[in-house]
Order: sequence, then structure tokens, then C-alpha cells
Amino acid sequence: MIGLLDIDKWIFQYINTGMTNEVFDAIIPWLREPVFWVPVYLFIIGFSLFNFGKKGYFIIVFLALAAGSADFISNTVIKKNVERLRPCKALDADEVIKRVHCGSGYSFTSNHAANHFAISWYLIFLLPISRRWLRIGLGTWAFAVAFAQVYVGVHYPLDVISGGLLGICIAYFWSEMFRRFWK
Repeated sequence: MIGLLDIDKWIFQYINTGMTNEVFDAIIPWLREPVFWVPVYLFIIGFSLFNFGKKGYFIIVFLALAAGSADFISNTVIKKNVERLRPCKALDADEVIKRVHCGSGYSFTSNHAANHFAISWYLIFLLPISRRWLRIGLGTWAFAVAFAQVYVGVHYPLDVISGGLLGICIAYFWSEMFRRFWK
């Protein structure tokens, strides 16, 4: 009988080894590097301050609370209790392509996914529908970071899906806290 973890491993191997190509190998490892996203972070700060004035400062403060909460819950609460090994540590060398350093710690849930989904969805929840292009961009950004974790071999798909869902829940909470605070 095939279980959920078997499906998770199969999807991981499809993404990690089956989708291998030179373009992905050159670009995708960069998607998980925080310094690569500095322009996006600066854009978010500038956009918030330019479009919302004083309110923008508080948007940024609550955004930091969302990202910090996602990171803390994912890393300290969930990872240290679930203790799922990363695929780059759990699988044999012929089952995984290690495109980056495997990293220490555990795999479930993905902090990268939790943090980036918390940031992007916090903003998505706050932005008006008229900013559709920005909402699509934010969602694509979070998905790209999560996908990169699987492609480089450091997380299973369930790790990033769960991290993403955690990030969305935290984003919703902090966006509601911001709305109550700003009233």
C-alpha cells in the first residue's frame, strides 16, 4: 500500500532529479538565498511607505511580526518536535541531487516556505483587489522560493506545502491584527 510519505518522496524525486536541466541548475539555487531577494524586500518597504505614508510604517512592523512568528513556529515549535530528516540526509546518494549544502536541522516544516508565504500573503490580505498584478507577483515569489527548496534537495514537497500553509495562517492572523490596530 502506498502512503502519503511514499507519494511525497516520489514527487520529491520527480522535482529534484526528473526536472533537472541546466537553466534550473543555474537559477533555482539563487532563489533560496536571502540576499537575492533584497530588491524585493526594498520594493516592499518602499511601496508600503510611498503608497500608505504613516500607515506604511505599521504595515512593515506587522509584516516583521508575521515573518518572525512564522520562523519561530516553524523552526522552534514544529521542526524540533517532528524531527523529520531532510531528504539530502535521509535518502541515498543515488536518490537525491544535492545542489546546495544540506544544512543542519530538520526538514518539516520549511522555514523558507513559512517565512515567504507569511510575508507575501500578509501583503496579499492587505492589498486591495485593484493591485492584482502585485498580488500575483507576491504569490509567485513565495511559490518560487518553496519550489526551490525541493529542487535543490533540502525539503520534501510536504515540508514546503505545510510551511506555506503555516505562513498563510500566520499572515491572516497578523493582517487581522493590523486591521484591528489601525482602526
